[in-house]
Amino acid sequence: MKQAPKKEEPVDYQIGFIPFFHTKIDLSERPLIPRPETEYWTEQFVIELKTKVANKALQIADVFAGSGCIGIAILKNTKNTKVDFFEIDKTFVNQIKKNLKINKIPTYRYKVIQSNILNKAKTKYDYILGNPPYLDPRNTKRIQKSVLNYEPEKALFGGKGGLEIIKKFVKETKKYLKPGGELWFEFDSPQKKEIKNILKKEGYKSIKILKDQYNRSRYASAVVF
Repeated sequence: MKQAPKKEEPVDYQIGFIPFFHTKIDLSERPLIPRPETEYWTEQFVIELKTKVANKALQIADVFAGSGCIGIAILKNTKNTKVDFFEIDKTFVNQIKKNLKINKIPTYRYKVIQSNILNKAKTKYDYILGNPPYLDPRNTKRIQKSVLNYEPEKALFGGKGGLEIIKKFVKETKKYLKPGGELWFEFDSPQKKEIKNILKKEGYKSIKILKDQYNRSRYASAVVF
């Protein structure tokens, strides 16, 4: 990949970490940089969790975990939750482990699993969350050069229309959710109609397309029965 001038390197990589919903996320292995939109919906998830199930013991999966920011923020901001982190890249598996230590998460509350989506999952979950790759590789004009040149391609591009990996994720998730379990995931705002159709096709119920802090459709939640 062609390297951009050093001045285009994302400032968060230069600093080496980023704050994310009461956590400190180290970026030394150059995972996808956590976005404010992701932080927003992670916080909304935690708020809903506390409202709906209070301190109930819950098993949660964070898929396409990258830096581990979503799952770590959930562990940091809730009680009686356990999180399994699923990440395909060995380098980022190590990044997740480092961030768990930095944030002083007790080892009994998590597992970090090198896996393509959920193919190494061995249990069922109350909630499965993910920030899958969702950008269309044929449409890079709207993406900043610093992102294209420095952030991991595997975490950015989701195949044709940016939807191929999401389709696999949504289909696979059904097998690993408990009855009444919920799927939450991020997507690109222009994909909202396709996302709803994908969830309907796979038989999910109570489908919600939700907006971020900038009033853009950004994440979805749905229930499996």
